[in-house]
Amino acid sequence: MTELLTAAQMRAIEQAAIESGEVTGLELMERAGRGVVDAVFEEWPELAKAPHRAVVLCGPGNNGGDGFVVARLLKEWGWEVEVFLYGDPDKLPPDAKVNYERWDGKTNAWGPNLVSIAGSADLLVDSLFGIGLNRPVPDEIWEEIAVLYGGPRPKRAVAIDVPSGLNGDTGLDPAEDCSIFVVDLTVTFHKKKVGHESNFGPDFCGKTVVKDIGL
Repeated sequence: MTELLTAAQMRAIEQAAIESGEVTGLELMERAGRGVVDAVFEEWPELAKAPHRAVVLCGPGNNGGDGFVVARLLKEWGWEVEVFLYGDPDKLPPDAKVNYERWDGKTNAWGPNLVSIAGSADLLVDSLFGIGLNRPVPDEIWEEIAVLYGGPRPKRAVAIDVPSGLNGDTGLDPAEDCSIFVVDLTVTFHKKKVGHESNFGPDFCGKTVVKDIGL
């Protein structure tokens, strides 16, 4: 039987590795971002053959930090990358803020431009909220995502850890109205989480792949 982890178990594993001196949080974030890019190219090999266009949606926590790593790596690959940040960059957690600063590009504020820019993207990256989310997605986020779903959709969508809005422990939506990002591919780390296999998880995650980040 495949072992499934809760969010608390995953945090404990990461924290133990950091406290042991084996790895830093910043290194884990870099490995996670690289794992996402590798998974995208494995799932869609055509994307690795030539530069394309990506829109990366970054949230106010470490999941957003993973997104900034993905944005930087795709830009280094030659892609055109647009980043939308929900939240105040000055309030990002330390590791996420480092990767925000390493992202040497323009960051768009959350707003109505998202729909027009994201709708024609070759790849949409959901790094808004991760496995620790235990509250509904804020209305101002969901309003833009709902409009995006109702109009031109990006060709491919990938979520980092879980689709935003999905509780990583239950596979449910705290808002109880299915305000969950729908993606084609979900990339998680170390082991699958309970929410990937429970309730709404399989429907909203698309294909879930696990990437090793050295834990």
